[in-house]
Amino acid sequence: MTRRSVLIGTGSALPARLVTNAEMATIVDTNDEWIVERTGIRQRYIAGEGETTASLSIAAARKAIDAAGVDPASIDLIIVGTFTPDRIFPSTACDVQHAIGANGGIAFDLSAACSGFLYGLGVADSMLKNGLASRALVIGGETLTRVLDWEDRATCVLFGDGAGAVVLEARESNGSADEPGIIVTRLHADGEHGHMLCLDGGPSTTGTVGKLRMKGKEVFKHAVTNLADVLNEVLDVAGIKAEDLDWVVPHQANKRILDSTAKKLGLPAEKVIVTVDQHANTSAASVPLALDAAIRDGRIKPGQLVMMEAMGGGFTWGATLIRM
Repeated sequence: MTRRSVLIGTGSALPARLVTNAEMATIVDTNDEWIVERTGIRQRYIAGEGETTASLSIAAARKAIDAAGVDPASIDLIIVGTFTPDRIFPSTACDVQHAIGANGGIAFDLSAACSGFLYGLGVADSMLKNGLASRALVIGGETLTRVLDWEDRATCVLFGDGAGAVVLEARESNGSADEPGIIVTRLHADGEHGHMLCLDGGPSTTGTVGKLRMKGKEVFKHAVTNLADVLNEVLDVAGIKAEDLDWVVPHQANKRILDSTAKKLGLPAEKVIVTVDQHANTSAASVPLALDAAIRDGRIKPGQLVMMEAMGGGFTWGATLIRM
């Protein structure tokens, strides 16, 4: 018997303010047709006064814990994937830990841009398997709109704020792909292309956070190739075929990337969870936001085989196969 990380609860949180493409057109030179045609985005949520990465992460965490039906104090590992923390330190994870009453366990933030949640899942899975923890809370949380250049219409229309969370529990398993839990995770990075998607500041360089910069066409090409490659890698390791998947929950960056990746895998669009039209790109929050939405509306059900994937600045990318 081995230990396997089983997902037992999900939750998400969005800011109060919903901003449509029509409202974006009053802020920057753009229009609804231009945004929808190129990205599939129709609206996004923008954090207001008093709403931060920590407050959104705490709200998502509480919903995930409620869904799991566990005592918050029993959570001994908290990982927050984010590149927009409230502070450089203490970590957002420590803020979450204190807020939910789980003090004393392991808590830290992880920076892998849009892949942050999947990197967090991979780290949590390893720590649960080797016995460093028994119950984990993994969160992807961002307030991206705080680091946007609102004069750059090519980027500012793409992003939104939010947080998503999952609770994982270590359980005994015989290792079969038919049993619940994380089956395979594969993660990658290539620093050669970091300049194509980045923040142009930092404590050790400019002394400021900086603004988000992106070379959209180049990122698009790498995303489609890298995501298709890592999805096939996970399928090969798990010994299953793409048609065996019940659902794919992708990073919600751009509808065209979602469509192109699915086409490369030969997956029908009906198997791909899409929320980019509702949330825009929320970076590390996008996969857990989409996962929670699909579980709560009944699309994703217990026992189904689900693939999650993401790619972000770094470049970083990865995929996780899980039996619900």
